[in-house]
Amino acid sequence: MLTLHHDANASLCALIQPLATRPGFVDTLLPQVQVLSWDHYVASSPQIYEPSLMILAQGSKLARLGPRTLEYGAGHYLVQALSVPFMCETFATPQEPLYGVAVAIDRLVLGELVEAMGLEPARGAQLQTPESMTSAELDQAMRDSVERLLRCLHDPLECQVMGRARVREVLYVALRGPQAGVLQALVEQQGHFARIASSLSYLRERYAEPLSVEQLARCANMSASTFHEHFKRSTLLSPVQYLKRLRLLKAQQMLIGEGLGVAQVAHRVGYQSTSQFSREYKRYYERNPGDEGRAQRL
Repeated sequence: MLTLHHDANASLCALIQPLATRPGFVDTLLPQVQVLSWDHYVASSPQIYEPSLMILAQGSKLARLGPRTLEYGAGHYLVQALSVPFMCETFATPQEPLYGVAVAIDRLVLGELVEAMGLEPARGAQLQTPESMTSAELDQAMRDSVERLLRCLHDPLECQVMGRARVREVLYVALRGPQAGVLQALVEQQGHFARIASSLSYLRERYAEPLSVEQLARCANMSASTFHEHFKRSTLLSPVQYLKRLRLLKAQQMLIGEGLGVAQVAHRVGYQSTSQFSREYKRYYERNPGDEGRAQRL
């Protein structure tokens, strides 16, 4: 992706590279921050991210969520307000690897910032449902705050003393940016979007349990029909579709990362029937769950 800020992006890459000790997402000294690197093209595949800001310094990604396609790279950052399954394609080469940093969106911190900034919800905001995934231009203010955060990650003492403040600064800058509305909606307690966010947190903690739409609606303090409507508007999935995709994504992580057997994984993510799990897994990933470990080794 072409950018007018090549030197500034090179500076961010230089700060991310030593922290990116292996491909993919890597934890840092701050639990709210991960760095990301990849050195080859990755075909479109199902993903789910925690609510976060995803800032790319090099390379680019293509996110497909329902009918929407978002491209974001070195000139943009992704605002992932809700944890929603989407298709993700990664563009990177050994000569020009993808480098990025993910900053978790903490709703408590966000709420404190909104209150401190005196931000008022837009008139009628609670009746509107913003997009759960949007992109914004990586302007100078965001670039500078991310650079300060990355420099902090290289110094354990500064991280210990100033780390949380650096994360708050990045969220503060995002609240002054073009996608402030969706971030405000996350903490507007009377708004539908914030209630759906709460129900998603509940769902993600209990995805292996038998869950009903009525149960999730009560968690969101909505009627079942209103909940279903706003859930689908926010995530572009019905609650049942969301739960199924979440279970399959969790299953893939267990099959690859923990080396568990298919029947064991099916049970752990909430399936009563291993054969049903295998059928749905193959439909979603286009391969059998038993082939997952072998596919990763190829």
